[in-house]
Amino acid sequence: MITTTKEGPLKRYGVKAGRKLSLRGYDPDDTGDYKKSDQGKAKAKAETAKLIARLDGLQERLYANATRSLLIVLQGMDTSGKDGTIKSVMSGVNPQGCKVVGFKGPSKDELAHDFLWRVHREVPPKGYIGIFNRSHYEDVLITRVHGWVSDKVVKRRFDQIKEFEELLTENGTAILKLFLHISKDEQKERLEARIADPEKRWKWNSGDLEERKLWEDYLKAFEDVISATSTDCAPWYIVPANRKWYRNLVVAERIVNVLEDMKLKTPPAPEGVDFTKLRIV
Repeated sequence: MITTTKEGPLKRYGVKAGRKLSLRGYDPDDTGDYKKSDQGKAKAKAETAKLIARLDGLQERLYANATRSLLIVLQGMDTSGKDGTIKSVMSGVNPQGCKVVGFKGPSKDELAHDFLWRVHREVPPKGYIGIFNRSHYEDVLITRVHGWVSDKVVKRRFDQIKEFEELLTENGTAILKLFLHISKDEQKERLEARIADPEKRWKWNSGDLEERKLWEDYLKAFEDVISATSTDCAPWYIVPANRKWYRNLVVAERIVNVLEDMKLKTPPAPEGVDFTKLRIV
């Protein structure tokens, strides 16, 4: 098994159920046992490439068996690298068995239902990997920060989310929840990069600057959300994301570990067929 640190990400970055979280206790610039140097970066990238190659085979078994599924939830501050993580880590995955869903403001039809209605429809079927680029957690984050719902409603939703995720896991869906943790200074650099690079300006949203003013409010909201909803069946992981190469390594390692824990084997060949005598003409 490839691991990224002596402790392993499970112990170093995993949030135990019932634990009160302080994100200030996690260094977004952490790189584990890899030095912040060209040599460390190259070594981490080489390990990530091995993991992505391993992921290819594991996804094929998942798809072939069609008895389990994997839901990856990506959350983080603006510019934390959700798109980049998907592009890099899932580069070796067969698109046929993987679906990425992004949740924006709910439509009129979606608002006419409970807040989990639109989410449940997008849960990956057995055999598939599903990725939520933002997720049902937006309904207890942005809504709370902007005061669109009360704290009483938010806390009730915490319980509903835990029950929803428990339902999914009991029916064969493994859930991996990843908070991509960047610093405020790193976010500033990434926003400035969008302004400076004509190829990145399409990502610019004038609302980003207004949301940035609410940094501390979002930090507190994330701490409350993760503390309340990290469970044994659907734990949260705090992924240091200032260094993209280390972020990719940690995420790839966790995905591979979850799929390997399923202990799926290649399905047997159809019965009654003697493959030694088959001839293709």
